[in-house]
Amino acid sequence: MTDIPARLPGASRPVALITGPTSGIGLGFAHRLAALGYDLVLVARNEVRLRGLADELGRRYATSAEVLVADLADDDDRARVAERAEAGLQFLVNNAGFAHSGEFWTLEPAELQAQLDVNVTSVVQLTRAALPAMIAAASGSIVNVASVAGLVPGRGSTYSASKAYVVAFTEGLAGGLSGTGVRIQALCPGFVHTEFHERAGIEMSSLPKALWLEVDQVVDGCLHDLEAGRVISVPGLQYKVITTVAGMVPRTLITRLNRGLFNARGRT
Repeated sequence: MTDIPARLPGASRPVALITGPTSGIGLGFAHRLAALGYDLVLVARNEVRLRGLADELGRRYATSAEVLVADLADDDDRARVAERAEAGLQFLVNNAGFAHSGEFWTLEPAELQAQLDVNVTSVVQLTRAALPAMIAAASGSIVNVASVAGLVPGRGSTYSASKAYVVAFTEGLAGGLSGTGVRIQALCPGFVHTEFHERAGIEMSSLPKALWLEVDQVVDGCLHDLEAGRVISVPGLQYKVITTVAGMVPRTLITRLNRGLFNARGRT
């Protein structure tokens, strides 16, 4: 693991809020930021897993972890989490997100709206809640977990669209935040060994092994790029090549290649 110092000041220990911290990339951030000396606010739906994680982080890193049980697809729950973000954070990781299996036209509108609320609305609302205190302190970091699918669309219609929004939203904010002392990044991983695809019911056995990333690799790449001031972080050489090439060839060709490589059928 890369040894990256925690540089964000706090009155005592800096505080980081992470959505979706009980597995995958969010869990990787929880461990890494706790190891760097942050106290944590952990946000997810599963109270048992949240409290188990809070206890584990306390034992391993002597960190304090506040548990917020919330469904970010619910308006009232998002408002509660936003209220906590307004109270002051040094680091925000907007990690929660999900995809659906099945074609767009077969899913219930309520399912599609829930995906939009978690993948997009929560990112906008929590970022808006956290920024005023960060700007006032002239210090803070926000990582919005997007996806390579937001740069090279085709891995499911609504999922790719939601992640493209997160990328554009983050890039737009980065310009406005220049000179404020607040850093923001869109993290765009490719396929990562997590529970994500299993939970979505998406079959991934045919994906070449070379395209898989590990969680620590993603977190390392994110924090390294954050220190370097990179607004878009694409961990893994293979995905740097894919996204670079995608920016150099006609979009129609990329769409055809993406269909063959990632097979977007049966996912939304």
